[in-house]
Amino acid sequence: MNQLPDKLYYSIGEVAAHFGLNTSNLRYWEREFKQLKPKKNSSGKRKYSKEDVAVISAINHLVKDRGFTIDGAKKHLKEEGKAAVQKVEALEKLGYIKSELQKILRTMQAD
Repeated sequence: MNQLPDKLYYSIGEVAAHFGLNTSNLRYWEREFKQLKPKKNSSGKRKYSKEDVAVISAINHLVKDRGFTIDGAKKHLKEEGKAAVQKVEALEKLGYIKSELQKILRTMQAD
């Protein structure tokens, strides 16, 4: 997974590359999940906010990692709301911290 640069809005290509998805997946999820509503510029190009990326991350986690169906993921997000998105964000942060600590450990062991 690529690291997204810190900016206000991301293109559909940037978001798709970050999650290893096709842009068609994102457009499909946009139709299926009411929580996902990227802005569109005057030419109709989608611009995803950090909040949109967090929702996509939650959907991706539920579908790809936990094996939910689209309907199951929709139901879960509807019932859990922002808590589901926050849980995924916390898991991602913990995963990042773990990988950084493992790098430090490997560096210390190499000395």
